[in-house]
Formats: sequence, C-alpha cells, structure tokens
Amino acid sequence: MKESKKLLIVDDDPSFNEMLSNYLSRNKYQVESAHSGHSALELLKKHNFDLVLTDFRLPKMNGLALIERIKKNQPQTPVILITNYADIRTAVQSIKLGAFEFVNKPVNPDELLKTIEKALDFNAKPKNTGSDPDQPLSQNNQYIIGNNPLSLELWKQVNIVAPTKMSILIMGESGTGKEYVAKKIHELSKRSDKPFVAIDCGVLSKELAASEFFGHEKGAFTGALTDRKGQFELANGGTLFLDEIGNLPYEVQSQLLRALQEKVIRKVGGGKELEIDVRIISATNERLSENIQQEAFRNDLYHRLNEFEIYSPSLKERIDDLEEFINFFLKEANKELGKEVNELSEEVLRIFTEYEWPGNLRELKNIIKRAVLLSDTSRIEVSNLPVGFNQKTELKSEDSVEAKPLKSTGLDLKEMQENQEKNAIKQALIQHKFNKSKAAQSLNIDRTTLYKKIKSYNIDS
Repeated sequence: MKESKKLLIVDDDPSFNEMLSNYLSRNKYQVESAHSGHSALELLKKHNFDLVLTDFRLPKMNGLALIERIKKNQPQTPVILITNYADIRTAVQSIKLGAFEFVNKPVNPDELLKTIEKALDFNAKPKNTGSDPDQPLSQNNQYIIGNNPLSLELWKQVNIVAPTKMSILIMGESGTGKEYVAKKIHELSKRSDKPFVAIDCGVLSKELAASEFFGHEKGAFTGALTDRKGQFELANGGTLFLDEIGNLPYEVQSQLLRALQEKVIRKVGGGKELEIDVRIISATNERLSENIQQEAFRNDLYHRLNEFEIYSPSLKERIDDLEEFINFFLKEANKELGKEVNELSEEVLRIFTEYEWPGNLRELKNIIKRAVLLSDTSRIEVSNLPVGFNQKTELKSEDSVEAKPLKSTGLDLKEMQENQEKNAIKQALIQHKFNKSKAAQSLNIDRTTLYKKIKSYNIDS
C-alpha cells in the first residue's frame, strides 16, 4: 500500500525540500529529508527507504556520486535524480549509474508523483513473469522489458529521452522491435495524445516520396485526382516514425532536411507553406556512417536525425530474456488462433536457446505462431517446428530452404520460376539478416523491385 512507502528527499534547498515533503506527505507517503549526500547516507544506514529523490547539485558530494554509493550499498532502492541543470549527458550518466529516472526543475508535482509510483511499482514487480501490463511488445501497447543488461539499458534510455523534444535514431537489426520502441517513446512523451505516424522509407521512390511526405494538390501530376494530405501533416503535433531511413533515396533527403530545418512543408503542386510541428524518430539496420562515406546519405541530415541514439539489441544478445518473449508470444498466438498451448518441450527450448535467430523477435513470433497452429496438444514439440529448423546450418530459420527438385506434376514453368525466385529472396534476406539493401544487392536488383516482390510473394520480412 502507498501509505507504507517511505521516501527520502535529498536537497540542500530547505524551502524546496519542505515544499516537496509536504506535497508527498499529503499523498500519504512517509517522508524524511536530508540536506547533503553524507547525511543521506547516514539516514540510509539507519532506516529502510523505498525510494530516494536526490538533487544533482549537493555540497561536497553531488547527486551522481550519491547514486553510485546507494546502488553499491542498496542496489534494490530506486533513485530519482532532480536537477535544474538539464544536461542530457548528466541524464545518461545517472541512468548508467542506476538511477530509475531523471526529472527537471521546476518539478511538475503531478508528473513527479506518477514517476515515483512507476518506480515503486517497477521495483515491486516480479521479473520474468511476462505479466507486467507496462511491458511486452504487442498490439495492445504492451512491452517486454526483460532483465538482460542491454534490455534494461534500452528501456532506461527510452525513459530518459521520451519527455524531451530530441530527434532519435534507433539502431538495430531487422526484427528487433524498433517500431515498438518508437511507439513507447511516443506514449511516454508529451505528444502521447497526438498522432503516431509511421513511414517505411524503403518503399518510397524519388518520384512519389515528396507526395508521401508532404501531400499534393489535385492535378499536381498524372494520377493526382484529389487533394491529399502528406504524412507530415497527418502527424502534426505528434510523432513521425521514419523506418528504414537508410534506404531513403538521396534525392529526397534534401527535401526532408529542409522540412526539418524550416519546420514548414509545401504540398506538391501547391504554393502555400504549412507550418508543422512533428517529432522525428528514425530507425535503421544499416550503418549510416558507411552510407555517408559512400555519399549515399547526407551527413547534415544524419546529424539532424541523430540528436540521441538508441540501440535495440538483437535476440541473440538478450538470449536470457528468451523465455519471457516465448511466454508472451505463446499467449498472443493462443488468443489469435483460439488455442491453449502453454509450454515448450525441453528439446524445443534447447533448440531455441542454441539457435542464432537471424530474424530476431519477428522470427521468434512467427515460429511460435506456426507451432501453436500445428500443435494438437498443450505443448510445442520438435515435430511442430519447420523441417530442418533444429539443424545447425548457415541459413537456420523458419524460411530456410533446401535446393530440392520441384515436382513437375501440377506446376507449369511460370509457377516453377516464381517458387525459385521466392526461395532465392527468402535465402538472401536470411543470409543478410533481413537487411533489404544488402539482400537486393546480392540478388542484383534495386530495393524498390525487392520490396515489390516481397509484397507480391507475401514474404514476412
């Protein structure tokens, strides 16, 4: 119960300390205060506190040093850093030292209260249950946090940067859930009541990208039969998510840069400028620094998009969170398919643990869904996995394909060619860890053609 929670406030400003203590006491917390880091440590030796709020600027020992000492002696005690000096580097450093959250002065009491409740709630919840309503990746805005250090670092950084206006670049392999991270940032931002709009930059041609971004007037070009709002206008006031930003045609990048710099857009075929207010979150599975060196991506646009970088780890890097993801995807598949499959056999779990997961969470979700569909018991067995999935081959995945002669019965030449082309695309995607640019290059086709074929063949990429 909230009444039993005991908080320690550390601030050398007596008036602020008293004001905050009174406010939290009215909200039925037990509150004690200290005016220095050393006095706070003495109180922490004598009493058990459920949470510590500390100012950054303290005499002799600053807030970062205090956080480090608290986390060394009492690692389970959540700490919230409060400061006038809103420096993102200080924020990152505090989170790395173990702070739960970073709050700026002047403090909004209601927002601070929510942060305190969130910290206490997070600290009290059992781990690896998959039941946290504020967690997993899903269609109803749940997110798996996990216990892996990379997982915890990811979500701590999300909490740091979400309330700011900074543009964010999310790096990571395909299938790691970068769009879900972007949605979570939007949900935690001050724009959460405004639209979240996503664009797949990989499918934008240089001819139609301007219309997609900025909209067009009727008659602006052949086929423009009506006025159309662009994604910038649809996202106005909210967040615009630019997925596969590394695949954006170079000719379009200057138009995007101007819109971000000037904060105005002009529809194709229109003469009137429209002011826009959008927060940009981008994602890529490519190293944009290499694209810049190859003059395939603009350096100035890169720095405009990358005010804060977040890394979304691969499933292989967070394999100790595997069971948590499995449990979640099992529940999701059961709900969708009307089944009651609730466990994996020991052999299946061993195979999953040893597998490389080139398709990351997307691949795990697909494998689980397929196995649930095929299972006629409450448990997934090896027989429910795709043929060859447990073999240690270079192309292990749900879509791994062996070169087998096609049966001629019932197949005409066109169908045989399409099957071979589809299998070749699947193998190229797997081999290049679903990096579509590299897959297209290996297949000797352009990205636009690859995207069309992926869509035509209904390949999950």
